[in-house]
Amino acid sequence: MASTGKKHLGLSQVSLIFACGTALFSDGYANNIIGSVNTLLKRIYGTSEVDTRYSNTLTSVAFAGTVVGMLVFGYVSDRISRKFGMMLATGIVALFSGLSAASSGAHHSVRGMLDMLCAMRFLIGIGVGAEYPCGSVAASEQSEEPGISKNAQHRWFALATNSMIDVGFVVSAFVPLVLYWIFGEHHLRAVWRISVGLGMIPAIAVFIWRLRMEEPTRFKRDSMKRIKTPYFLIIRRYWVQFLGICITWFIYDFITYPFGLFSSTVVDNITNNSSALSVVFGWNVVINLFYIPGTIGGAFVVDYLGPKYTQITGLVCQATIGFIMSGLYDQLTNHIAAFAVVYGIFLSFGELGPGNCLGMLAAKTGPTAVRGQFYGVAAAVGKIGAFIGTWVFQDIVNDFGGDTSKRGNTGPFWIASGLALLSALVTFFLIKPLSHDGMEEEDRAFRLYLEAHGFDTSLMGIEDEATPTIASHDSNLKEPESVDEKVV
Repeated sequence: MASTGKKHLGLSQVSLIFACGTALFSDGYANNIIGSVNTLLKRIYGTSEVDTRYSNTLTSVAFAGTVVGMLVFGYVSDRISRKFGMMLATGIVALFSGLSAASSGAHHSVRGMLDMLCAMRFLIGIGVGAEYPCGSVAASEQSEEPGISKNAQHRWFALATNSMIDVGFVVSAFVPLVLYWIFGEHHLRAVWRISVGLGMIPAIAVFIWRLRMEEPTRFKRDSMKRIKTPYFLIIRRYWVQFLGICITWFIYDFITYPFGLFSSTVVDNITNNSSALSVVFGWNVVINLFYIPGTIGGAFVVDYLGPKYTQITGLVCQATIGFIMSGLYDQLTNHIAAFAVVYGIFLSFGELGPGNCLGMLAAKTGPTAVRGQFYGVAAAVGKIGAFIGTWVFQDIVNDFGGDTSKRGNTGPFWIASGLALLSALVTFFLIKPLSHDGMEEEDRAFRLYLEAHGFDTSLMGIEDEATPTIASHDSNLKEPESVDEKVV
């Protein structure tokens, strides 16, 4: 009976981790669907209406909204409530996904419709961005609750967060293909509108799933919502790790999002600009499927190597594949299947390493008191990298000779591979390893650090749930060697 109860507790806790993190499916779906929608809009209205400016705006404006959501809701997550932030985030995504599908301009003008779609994309981005410091942070805290095996804490977090984003990528590539099969070449307007509107469904489902959730125990115990946050002391202690996470996240999103968003364009080139959307979308699905083995495989590796060294492994492998793709471009493009497989492996190693580990490092490095803001700012820096990447990607291609040249198509891979190696070096020198139950240990050390600097920790925690003496009376925790001790 005892083992049955323990098993039930474990399954219940795992379900809570997924309830917190699964809404990131909306991030993958909302961000990736616009690549296919862009392709459809150009086919429907022509490149004269959907010019480069509109095309780039559609693919990048959601990132601007995401940055706003991350920064604002990072504060909301820490100072108000994890659950409140999560519920509001899913509501925003559901509402503006529906309005995106209904986009229309004055007198049914194409430019007016595109303007409204851009505005809705920005607002969706706010909801998507809110999920990172609210949902992901809550998922990280749930991963160390009783009932979760220590050797599976990192795994469940990765599966509930980054794996959900990647599943969203795959579904967003497959949905337009299925809708194209249903509606055909002459009803592409229905294809793009339904593709965008279907983003409502997962958001509404997660909203219902979260209704009966409670705040994570770590938040109840170590929140600073009732007291002033000592930002100077926090920056003094964590700035090195924070800087390392920000740099690597910027580089990762600078590489990953443009390659994912423009995978339809890449496939268009290697299929000799095939006019059959079924060919373009079909290969797009194949490429996006390669995210899945990377993120799932990485989830089972990370508990053994740890997030830091799993990230370094993924980055080095990704750089190696990128250099191979650049060097053997002619041979690969003569065999479309070979190109798709190698390109997919390139993306897969990115998910095995930084895709799975960056959010984990951001969520579990800082203390509970500012975890939402720590995570939100780091993730926002990453999205700024994605935003810049989507704008400069085409410029990079043009500077190397254009879409039709070998150098134009291989240049981005040379740059991405070099940046991946740089990111691996930053990870090695600036980011500390994480242990299982690391958040609990860090929160205890953080209390001692604050007390050593004269900060009163007695009001930390939510009223009636606070346990203010947890650090001071823990006989198993060694006092810092000096008041200036940092975790480096």
